[in-house]
Amino acid sequence: MIDFLSMVKQIKYRVAIYIRLSKEDIDKHEESLSVTNQKNVLEAYVKEQQYELYDIYIDDGFTGTNFDRPAFKRMINDIELGKVNMVVTKDLSRLGRDYIETGEYVEKYFPMHNVRYVALLDGIDTIADTSNNDIAPFKAVINDMYSRDNSKKIRTALKTMQRQGKWVGGCPPFGYMVDPKDKNHLVPNEDEAKIVKDIFRYASNGLTYYQIAEKLTIDKVPTSSILRSTNRKGKMAIQGYWSTKTVKGILSNELYLGDMVQNRNSRISYKVRKNVRNAREDWIIVPNTHEPLVDRDTFNQIQKILSNSKIRSKKQVYRALDGLLYCADCGHKITICSPNKSGYTYIVCNYYRMHSREHLCTSHSFNYDVLEELIVNELKKVFKLSLNRDKILDKVKEYYDNNDVVLATQLKIKEMESNISNKESQLDKMYLDKLDEKITNEMYERIRDKLNSEINKLKNEKEDLMLVFNNSVDMDGKDKECDKLVKEFLNLEKPSRNIMLELINRIEIHKDKTIDIHFNFRKLNFLLKENHH
Repeated sequence: MIDFLSMVKQIKYRVAIYIRLSKEDIDKHEESLSVTNQKNVLEAYVKEQQYELYDIYIDDGFTGTNFDRPAFKRMINDIELGKVNMVVTKDLSRLGRDYIETGEYVEKYFPMHNVRYVALLDGIDTIADTSNNDIAPFKAVINDMYSRDNSKKIRTALKTMQRQGKWVGGCPPFGYMVDPKDKNHLVPNEDEAKIVKDIFRYASNGLTYYQIAEKLTIDKVPTSSILRSTNRKGKMAIQGYWSTKTVKGILSNELYLGDMVQNRNSRISYKVRKNVRNAREDWIIVPNTHEPLVDRDTFNQIQKILSNSKIRSKKQVYRALDGLLYCADCGHKITICSPNKSGYTYIVCNYYRMHSREHLCTSHSFNYDVLEELIVNELKKVFKLSLNRDKILDKVKEYYDNNDVVLATQLKIKEMESNISNKESQLDKMYLDKLDEKITNEMYERIRDKLNSEINKLKNEKEDLMLVFNNSVDMDGKDKECDKLVKEFLNLEKPSRNIMLELINRIEIHKDKTIDIHFNFRKLNFLLKENHH
């Protein structure tokens, strides 16, 4: 039999060094947990063993309780591509602290992909038969318990600070900034505070949410996204249009009274990052903690005025095409308006309706009843063709299996994924260069921002392509469902909105009143295309 050492020597290992540092680890200022320390320890191990270092993957500031981390996902992608056959971490907790998912990777995923995993300080090596491997699941549970306990301690500490009136949130609300002298205290941001005060003044003068939003947009008042350069997703702000939702959020926020209002939301659990809204009685409100931007009398008066404002009544009648109409030019939804004095119903582009003075789009006005009749007649033609299933099914399959556009889309998606992976790899290498002082911090931040911008752009383009691709190429099992809905449609004297929603993905209206119909079924998309040839 071949012993362990002989077997290891026969395999050419291409090693992925994986490094993770959570925000909690950073706060502890423990050098042993730092990226630099992990990197030095693991590089020394790989060099000592004379293995080939393929790449270093770093998730700096990411929790171990879930595996939705950019560098980790890039490493998994390289494993899938056969570029890596060994993963090394400093200890098991660096891989993850969720004992279920960590166990899935160590016990199932790595062995299934012929990947050797080593947690150096824990003595875990999946290719060796040692007692350390046997106790790995227990270590994973302990790491998970550590995260649970840590989460409880953090929540308790945060709530204590909240009850003391200290700001412990992330990005301060519009109009305020963190006090440079005290990170737990808010002070007015001069530029933003002026806008907030104007909004309250407009409301006290009787303007509605919509009127205030329209006025701010027309006056070209910069939004929070523009003033703060980026929005929450990190994308550069490209337009400054105020929404009624934003205005309403400001006018109803008691924090502008100078009271600290926190704990309005909470996470479902320490493993699930989704937030839920807390009941008002669970909010933590501490009065007079910072400079107010509106006085209490004005604030209370505004709440009464706005609560008594006329609210548009809920839609009583839904038409067959409700929720399916989109503007082909700007991409926004198209509204089906209420009947006018003459009894006619028209459609209009939402974006045009909200920003007609800025001429950002055109009305795309269309008599709704005429539009519905045109579309129903077109559907009947296509649906009658679709029932001749035996003659067309093979043709449809052949078209979608061999169509050059579909193949080109698949290649484009793969190319984008490769570009994203390469840029994320560049980002990690630049980070290591910064740690090794090969580049300055300013140079790193400039390159990082540029690469992140390019990565975000590529990810958005990839998502758009995936939507188009998935919408075009459906599963064969949907053909029977399609036939059932088509027969139901043809048997109806007047099609219902529900069946329209099941059959149609979206209907795009062009400026010249031409119409594009996109079905939920590939067979119908194919027949519509053929019918127009």
